[in-house]
Amino acid sequence: MSFTPEGELYLAQARRILIDIQELEHRLGLANHTPTGLIRVNATLGFGRSHVAPLVSRFVARHPAVEVQLQLSVNPPALSEDAYDVCIRFGEPPDARVIATRLAANRRLLCASPAYLARCGTPQSPGDLADHDCIGIRQGAEAYGLWRLTPDRKPARAQAVKTRGTLSTNDGEIAVKWALDGHGILMRAEWDIQRYLRSGRLVQVLPGYHTPEADIHIVYPEHHRASGLIRAFVDFFKEAFRQQAARQPQV
Repeated sequence: MSFTPEGELYLAQARRILIDIQELEHRLGLANHTPTGLIRVNATLGFGRSHVAPLVSRFVARHPAVEVQLQLSVNPPALSEDAYDVCIRFGEPPDARVIATRLAANRRLLCASPAYLARCGTPQSPGDLADHDCIGIRQGAEAYGLWRLTPDRKPARAQAVKTRGTLSTNDGEIAVKWALDGHGILMRAEWDIQRYLRSGRLVQVLPGYHTPEADIHIVYPEHHRASGLIRAFVDFFKEAFRQQAARQPQV
């Protein structure tokens, strides 16, 4: 949706007024410091189901005067849109007009099942991936099938590898299931596969290489900076992720 120049001016003025109102509410301590109101939240499908939705349930149990609308998307909307109050994102948010708070460190790892590696061998270098079935995930604006790997040793020079495979999906949970079934090598966020790595159902591939960071952020528009409701929601998520990370050792 686009606005006329007059509409853009009106929207900017309305945002400034909203910020002033929220700041006044914060200073006066309205509602006895009890969070109330509506929060519209967006997250990706798999991570939203497994991690965000349970935390939303706990948040509204603690704050029954809050209403939360959780929308899960395969391709998250642009952060500049006003469709949501809070979004959960992977990687560094590209939009400078939002406030981003890191919830947790998160690596993307290559992994495969022991059965697949026993059948097809274990890659020793990024170039070996060309001879393997790789499970593709079509999500967001990232180049499909292009994996960027950088050696941990110095000098570190990133290598872009074009992968191939017989299976691809836009759902991360399905991709993990296929990897567990032995269909190929998968690149997936550590938060999604760490339980399988610890149990041995998946094995890390090329552990001496790392991929672009995919840290988990909670982001919200600048005009929500003074909102006590948004601040309570963000603080709750920060503490919940801190506790969860403390219970889950690094792979």
